[in-house]
Amino acid sequence: MNAQLELGYDQLFSSFAKIYWNLVIHHDLNQINVIGKKSEVQNILLDVQTKYSIPNTVVFDKLSGELQLEIILKVKKRCKLNVMGAIYGDTKGTIYDFDNKKEYLKLNGSFYSFMQQFQRVLTYLTNYHLAMFLEKYNDQGDTTNLLLKVENVSRRSSLAQFYQLLESYFNRNCFYCGKAIKKKGGVHVDHFIPWSFVQADQLWNLVLSCRGCNLSKSDRLTDNIYLNALIDRNDKLLTNSSLQMRKDMQVYTSNKLKQLYQFTIDNGYTDIWRPQKREN
Repeated sequence: MNAQLELGYDQLFSSFAKIYWNLVIHHDLNQINVIGKKSEVQNILLDVQTKYSIPNTVVFDKLSGELQLEIILKVKKRCKLNVMGAIYGDTKGTIYDFDNKKEYLKLNGSFYSFMQQFQRVLTYLTNYHLAMFLEKYNDQGDTTNLLLKVENVSRRSSLAQFYQLLESYFNRNCFYCGKAIKKKGGVHVDHFIPWSFVQADQLWNLVLSCRGCNLSKSDRLTDNIYLNALIDRNDKLLTNSSLQMRKDMQVYTSNKLKQLYQFTIDNGYTDIWRPQKREN
């Protein structure tokens, strides 16, 4: 999402397609409130699965890049017609505006701030109510069981590509403790703002970390001294013209990162982590 709070359809429906695929294909969960029928997006995914003989065990991230793109384009085409206007009408146009020709939506600033400030609670509530809905129209266990499936559908994929990119621009030193990491296997790619809050892999939020710091930090937020260090790091990345063209870097600003850091604290990430002091 850029500074104007605009979100392109490609990014929006990439996430949508992944979640739907993992619910419909991987977990075999019906997504419509009519027993015995399937939603249009379900039929799209099932047709793709049949066409390429894809087992139910395959999650979205394990599909080839070409197949992922095919699915996203088909889902986008259908949802442009049915979903964008329907939700817009149900919310009386108060949450977002949209343009199907230019393929983007623009969030209302007040609602964006509200959703950021209460993101953690809203995520829990959304997942819970989706699980209750699925329980009603699927014979797949109770709400608790389904909630675990819902929470797992958008889990992060491999960060190997980011490791290769970060290592090519920086020495293999831990971002937090500064320790030189001699073995490749000892290098971890860490989400500076915890993944459980952002649930996205963006270059500007990823750093190289030693195993000790990464495991110790876990799902916590770091001291804001590292926030300033990350801003400086990102400024260096943006001096490279090829990195400037990356979609995730095009929507990055230092103010956005500072705001996100504060929103993370507002959402209850108050157990601030600091690395152990290095021994001389």
